Amino acid sequence: MTAVVFDLDGTLVDSAPDLHRAANALMDQLGAGRFDLAEITSFIGNGVPVLVQRIMEARGLATVQHDRLVKAFLRLYEADAVALTRTYPGVADALGVLAAEVRLGICTNKPAAPTREILTALDLIAHFGAITGGDSLPVRKPDPAMLRATMDGLGVATCVFVGDSEVDSETALRAEVPFVLFTEGYRKTGLDAIPHVARFSAFADLPQIIRQITTQDAV
Repeated sequence: MTAVVFDLDGTLVDSAPDLHRAANALMDQLGAGRFDLAEITSFIGNGVPVLVQRIMEARGLATVQHDRLVKAFLRLYEADAVALTRTYPGVADALGVLAAEVRLGICTNKPAAPTREILTALDLIAHFGAITGGDSLPVRKPDPAMLRATMDGLGVATCVFVGDSEVDSETALRAEVPFVLFTEGYRKTGLDAIPHVARFSAFADLPQIIRQITTQDAV
């Protein structure tokens, strides 16, 4: 039995609007300038502490405030992490197909609590046998320990990792597993600059891509 492990933000769900909402609520509290959605989207990918660090750098806020502002951001975000977050088209159907064929997991730099809240609210959580969040281990992606922990939770020795970013690609490379790139997420560079074995823009195509990769691996 093989497995497919997914990143969350920018892969299964478009969570940027809720992160944008929380960031601007924090800026309002601090009396600092608001951000547009594109700016916040460009900060996503390395977990909340890095997101807040990038927010602070953009507004010239003192680094000594970082820990306090991370906590403040999380309070604002987790108060309603699914107000504006939605799945990408075709996600639910693709997960239903895949769950009947392979084990599924989540490996995300988002903290575990809002990850589970989002998956529950969007009626997706039942598909996943293991969920590793950004606060589940002392490290975050691209450290491969996160992906390996997810595989351990699923009881498998390998997987296909599906994500949208440079961070996800590096995680897969360091864990020595195939990486499939979702092209409609939050990547910061061109498609050809991100190592991957396959890529897709429509989730309807993903089950067949996974079948092809796992069949090749089995030969």
